[in-house]
Amino acid sequence: MTDTHEVLNQAPPLTGFSAADDPALLAALHREGAGWAEREVQVLGALAGSAEVQELARMAEEQPPKLHTHDRYGHRVDEVEFHPAWHELMTVAVEQGLHAAPWAEDRPGGHLVRAAKFYVWSQAEPGHGCPISMTYAAVPALRASPELAAEYEPLLASRTYDFGLRPPLGKAGLIAGMSMTEKQGGSDVRANTTRAVRAADGTYRITGHKWFTSAPMSDVFLTLAQTEEGLTCFLLPRVLPDGTRNRFHLMRLKDKLGNRSNASSEVEYDEAVAWPVGEPGRGVRTIVEMVNMTRLDCVLGSAAGMRAGLRQALHHTAHRRAFGRELADQPLMRSVLADLAIESEAATTLGLRLAAAVDRAQAGDAAEGALRRLALAAGKYWVCKRGATHAAEALECLGGNGYVEESGMPRLYREAPLLSIWEGSGNVAALDVLRALGREPAALDAYFAEVEAAAGADPRLDAAVARLKGMLPELADPERAQLLARTLAERLTLVLQGSLLVRHSDPAVADAFCASRLGGEWGHAFGTLPAGADLGGVLARARAKSPAEAAG
Repeated sequence: MTDTHEVLNQAPPLTGFSAADDPALLAALHREGAGWAEREVQVLGALAGSAEVQELARMAEEQPPKLHTHDRYGHRVDEVEFHPAWHELMTVAVEQGLHAAPWAEDRPGGHLVRAAKFYVWSQAEPGHGCPISMTYAAVPALRASPELAAEYEPLLASRTYDFGLRPPLGKAGLIAGMSMTEKQGGSDVRANTTRAVRAADGTYRITGHKWFTSAPMSDVFLTLAQTEEGLTCFLLPRVLPDGTRNRFHLMRLKDKLGNRSNASSEVEYDEAVAWPVGEPGRGVRTIVEMVNMTRLDCVLGSAAGMRAGLRQALHHTAHRRAFGRELADQPLMRSVLADLAIESEAATTLGLRLAAAVDRAQAGDAAEGALRRLALAAGKYWVCKRGATHAAEALECLGGNGYVEESGMPRLYREAPLLSIWEGSGNVAALDVLRALGREPAALDAYFAEVEAAAGADPRLDAAVARLKGMLPELADPERAQLLARTLAERLTLVLQGSLLVRHSDPAVADAFCASRLGGEWGHAFGTLPAGADLGGVLARARAKSPAEAAG
C-alpha cells in the first residue's frame, strides 16, 4: 500500500519537560525560605513531565474505577477496583509527601514545599489529588480529639502507600476521606439527616445516606451526623479493629463529567461504628478545618491546570505554521498566549503565598492566619472560576487538535469546573468571604497590610485598593452585602494578585496584569491585552526551557 501523504505541520509530542520549570514557582520557594527543597521539586517536576507518567495518567483516566458491591458468593464486599496506574500515581504522591507529611515534619516552609509538589504533580494527573488532598486536610480537624490524633496522625503522615481494606491502626500508612453532603442538603450540611446514636463503649452507631463520598476506598473518613447535642463530626473507618468490615455500603459510583480516575460514590451507613471528633454539636466548626485545607488545594489544583494548559498551548503554537509563519509569532496569538500566561502566574503566585501563610500561622503568626482565612475564601472563588475559562481558551489554541481526546486537552477541560464546585461552589465561597469579614475583623487588617506592601509601586494598583476600600461600607446592609459578595471576592483576589506580582514577578507580567485586570484596559476574553503590553517579556518568562537550556 502506497503512502498517500506525508504528515507535516503537526507539533511533536510534548514529553521530557519539567513541570517545575516555572519561574514563579521557584522564586516563591526561595522567597519564603524553602529554597532547600528546590532539588526535590525539580526531580518531581521532571517525573511529572516524563512520557512514562503521562502514560500512567492516560490509563488511569481511560480505565476508570469499577465498583464491586458483592463477591461471587453473594457476600457484600463494597470495594472499588482501580487500574494499576492509579496506584503508581498514588505511591509517588505519598512517597513525596504530598499528603499529610508536613504536619509531622519540622522543616522550614514544609507546607509551602508540599504545595509546590502538589502543584507540579497535579499537572501530570489531577484525579488522584483528591484523596491526597483530603489526607493532608484531615489532620488539623482530627487534632480536635488529641487521643485519636495521637493514634492516627503518624499513619496519615507516613510516606508509605499501603492500599487495601485492613484495620487502620495495623497498616503502614493511611489515606483519609471526607463525607459531608447529603442529597437533601448539599452545601447546607446542617440539613443533614444522618443520625448517630451513642453506644455503651463510647463509640457511636451511624445510620444515613451520603450523596458524595469521594475516594471511598480510603481507610478512614471524617463525616457528619446528628446527635442529641446537634451536628457532630466523627471518624469512621472502613474496617473495624477486629478486622470486620464496617457497615459502610457503596450504593453506586457517580458518572462524572471529569475527574474520572477518582471514584466518587454514594454511601449508606447502616449502624456504622464511628468515634466522635471534637465537641458534640460542634461538627461544622470541627470539620471546617479540613474544608479550609482542601480549599487551598482547589486553588493550587486550578493553578496547576492553568500551567498545564498554557504549556500545551505554547508548545503547539511554536510548532504549527499558518499564513507563512509559526502561530506563536502571529501578533494576535501572542496576545492570547501572553494573557493565558499572566492568568497562570497570578494563580500560581497567590496559591503559593497562601501555602506560605499556613506555615507562618502554624508557627504562631496570628496575622498570617487571619490573612489566610480571608484570602483563601476569596482566592478559592476567583482562581477556580478562572480555571475553566482558562482551560477553554488553552484548548482553542490547539484548534481542532485540542478537541480530540489524544491531545489531553479535553481531560484538562473536564477537570477544571470541579475545583470551583468542590468544597463549596462559587456562592458558598463568596459568602464565606463575608463570613470571614464578620467573624474575624483582623483578617481585613492583615489583608490590607499585605497588599499595601506594594503601595506606590503602580498607580493602577493603588487606585484598585482605593476602590476596594470604597465598597466596604456597602457591606453594612446584609442584603446588599450578599449581592456584592461575588464582586467583593473577585476584587479582593485581583488586588492581592496585583500586589504580589508587582513585588515579586517580572515587570512585564506585573505591568500587563495591572493594566488589564486592575486598570480596565481589557476585554471580556483572553487575547485582549492593551496594545502596549510587553508580550515578548511575558512569553519569554512563560516559555518552557528545552532540556539542554535547563541543564545550562
